[in-house]
Amino acid sequence: MRFCPNCGHAVNMTIPEGDNRERAVCPQCDFIDYDNPRLITGTLPLYKGKVLLCKRNIEPRFGYWTLPAGFMENQETTREGALRETLEESGSNATCKQAFSMISIPHINQIHLFYLAELEQDDFHATEESSEVALFDLDNIPWDELAFSSVSKTLNFFIEDHKKGHYGFHEDTILFNVVSE
Repeated sequence: MRFCPNCGHAVNMTIPEGDNRERAVCPQCDFIDYDNPRLITGTLPLYKGKVLLCKRNIEPRFGYWTLPAGFMENQETTREGALRETLEESGSNATCKQAFSMISIPHINQIHLFYLAELEQDDFHATEESSEVALFDLDNIPWDELAFSSVSKTLNFFIEDHKKGHYGFHEDTILFNVVSE
């Protein structure tokens, strides 16, 4: 942010009094921009023991498989956002069973929250956001073609829990180390 959304004055990057990190602060009207992480909500949809995956028809990671998920909207709960994204990306209605995984990705300022969900029926199809939608047996997941590491982690958590016969809640972090040249 370069200009204040309230008064249009140029902002300064400074640490506001009582804060602990730099923020865009307007010296004219004292507006402070709190640029916080974005929440991605989605589901791990199941139907008769199979996992529903969507092949991305949009960037980033066009052509790769993912769980249905996306940015949470204002005025919706995480559960509502997860179900909306499932419908938008797979054309399918699902029922959320429980929060399953939460993965922090600090280097891109995102948190990915996935719910275990059941498809109400095997009624799914390609959408504007997904070129292909399909059910996969747990031993046929296209690991090398998955779009995001948060999806891989969530699927691995699911497979481990499935072997144990009970499903918990998993929290993890994906760190990104920049190698200097």
